[in-house]
Amino acid sequence: MPNDTASTFDDILAGLADGSVVPYLGAHALDGVIDPASGRAIPADSNSLILAMNDGKPMAPKLMYEFPRAAMNIELKRGRSSVTRFLDRTYRDTLWSASALHTWLAEQNLPYVIDSNRDILLQNAYRGRPHTLIVGLARIGGTDYRFKLFHSDGGNYREIDQEQVDVTLPVLFKPLGTPLPESHYIASDADFVDYVTELMGGFGIPAFVKRMRQGKRYLLLGLPLNRDTERMVLSDIQFGAAKPAGWALMPNANDKEKRFLAKLGLELVPATIADLLAAANLALEPA
Repeated sequence: MPNDTASTFDDILAGLADGSVVPYLGAHALDGVIDPASGRAIPADSNSLILAMNDGKPMAPKLMYEFPRAAMNIELKRGRSSVTRFLDRTYRDTLWSASALHTWLAEQNLPYVIDSNRDILLQNAYRGRPHTLIVGLARIGGTDYRFKLFHSDGGNYREIDQEQVDVTLPVLFKPLGTPLPESHYIASDADFVDYVTELMGGFGIPAFVKRMRQGKRYLLLGLPLNRDTERMVLSDIQFGAAKPAGWALMPNANDKEKRFLAKLGLELVPATIADLLAAANLALEPA
């Protein structure tokens, strides 16, 4: 590993240890996770989600561009519940293998983790430990907010109000949804339009998180940034970040991604999640 990358990892690990660095998980954080029964990889990135939703068959090229566009097409043809059933079947009803990254993150006693995937691996890794869960919502009536809050006692979730949050507990933020304890997802174009609009207006983030996130640095793990939806959600969630704003582990970033990272003040680290975990293990070895 180059010396400059090793030094960067030292800074990242120190920031994780003192709570000043917030992990932000993207689709490739699930690389290597499989269904043990079939060996099938968990669908997480846009392309694999579209194929899984359409019974393994490609959709029209304009729909293959991005999962929210394909999900909008399915929603218009079969109803919104069809997309929800697919995501429930994928992430709630299928038993997936454990992930070294999620297990490691849960061991770090982090105050705040953002997981932009819709699976439950991180929630499973936090099972047995009280925490606060924030779940993104879209197109829901009867509330000014675009999130639900749940308190976990280590075993079960119960819905709570903002005033009931125990701010000493770790926070898991699932902006694009999860099937547990209730199925709520940001999936289709219409969902993203509503959710991002409310994020920009300040109604997608609880007040205690708005206070907690000030001056934080972020560590993007497996997050592709070649589509507007991912970039817009990230931009709003990391509002108020430190300057510089943190790091993005991206071994094969394209020019568009590099420009966007520079705009947000995030340093590109051309390394993998496996490299980070190796550095963390190395740091534990006696000198």
